[in-house]
Amino acid sequence: MILDEIKKANIQALKDKNSTARAIYSVVMTKGMLETVKKREKGEELQDTDMVQILQKTIKELSDEAESYIKAGKQEQANEVEKQKEIISAYLPKMLSEEEIYEIISKQDDKSIPNIMKLFKTNYAGKVDMGKVNMVLKKYN
Repeated sequence: MILDEIKKANIQALKDKNSTARAIYSVVMTKGMLETVKKREKGEELQDTDMVQILQKTIKELSDEAESYIKAGKQEQANEVEKQKEIISAYLPKMLSEEEIYEIISKQDDKSIPNIMKLFKTNYAGKVDMGKVNMVLKKYN
């Protein structure tokens, strides 16, 4: 499970005295633990797809943070945030390319937008950018 891998990496970062990695691992672990609590209240377990969503959201937040640092002229902090993005990006599954998305769409009998979007959300959550699916779908139609 992704959360377990991050916990192990956090311990290694602690041993290596890597404060950059420790900072982002701590953030992601906290978000993962909070999501675990929410899931348990509903009688569910935390899945890797949940962690992928947490990682993607964290990367987006880091991108916004880096952009703010750049606007403020603080390049050193922006570089630090970019390193953190790289660290947690390694835990994301390989995203589907436009060609792979096109191939999946072409195999479907019903190529309506709602049907295709539902297919990708259900079967490819965390492995595909839904914006990219929408773009490929518009090219296809």
